Amino acid sequence: MSQFILFPILFIVLVIFFSSFFIVKQQTAAIIERFGKFQSIRHSGLQLKIPLIDRIAGKLSLKIQQLDVIVETKTLDDVFVRIKVSVQYRVLSQKVYDAFYKLDYPHEQITSYVFDVVRAEVPKMKLDDVFVKKDDIALAVKAELNDAMLEYGFDIIKTLVTDIDPDAQVKAAMNRINASEREKIAAQFEGDAARILIVEKAKAEAESKRLQGQGIADQRREIARGLEESVEVLNRVGINSQEASALIVVTQHYDTLQSLGEETNSNLILLPNAPQAGSNMLNEMVASFTASNQIGEAMKNVKKKKE
Repeated sequence: MSQFILFPILFIVLVIFFSSFFIVKQQTAAIIERFGKFQSIRHSGLQLKIPLIDRIAGKLSLKIQQLDVIVETKTLDDVFVRIKVSVQYRVLSQKVYDAFYKLDYPHEQITSYVFDVVRAEVPKMKLDDVFVKKDDIALAVKAELNDAMLEYGFDIIKTLVTDIDPDAQVKAAMNRINASEREKIAAQFEGDAARILIVEKAKAEAESKRLQGQGIADQRREIARGLEESVEVLNRVGINSQEASALIVVTQHYDTLQSLGEETNSNLILLPNAPQAGSNMLNEMVASFTASNQIGEAMKNVKKKKE
């Protein structure tokens, strides 16, 4: 009978003995209370407490933690935006008592300060400035949190504004403005390119006309030189200049008719096309040149008399 009583007692003693030992993980602090009163703070490693008298009231992580807070507020130009602020913080090892006993809900406390600072800073800025000065907002949040949370044993490592999300209609309008600006720039570049093409084309046409005119002038000069040589050859065989000119004109007239006849699909009609047409044209040209020379001589005479 005594054995049946001994085994339960021994088991209870072993349970109580082993319950006096506990392990605290790395970067963690355990708070020990004795009869409901703070007793000590234990750090990482194997720890010992008085069974049935001491108890573990709680554990706090000393690692860096992150809390994401989303705040909806209005900018100076009356645009509603949702701003995501990421707060990185940790519990100071030397202030574990304050962090555990002075503050019940640290997340809610940090969130309240973030809301207060963001809703005080953002309404002073226009929407474009919110994007540009997001680091200023983060610094303002960090400064406010550091002053407030250090008393409770929390160290604010860094605050980051990780997202700025305006209203959907505002984003669509901003995209349209951006697209319009880019289209305007593209149109300016296209206009500049078209103007350059027009200028270069005009320069090319002018150069082409100049070269064409030079070619025609060279051609006529060579024709005149050829006619001069032809007249000299005919003069050597006893044909005077007028007869030689008439012969050349008739020859060119028939050459022209021959060239026209070689074109099967040509619709050109040469009027008049009689042989004497060449001689008539030559006579008219000679008469016009003669009249022109006479007028020029008369004008010179009148000018001399006036002088």
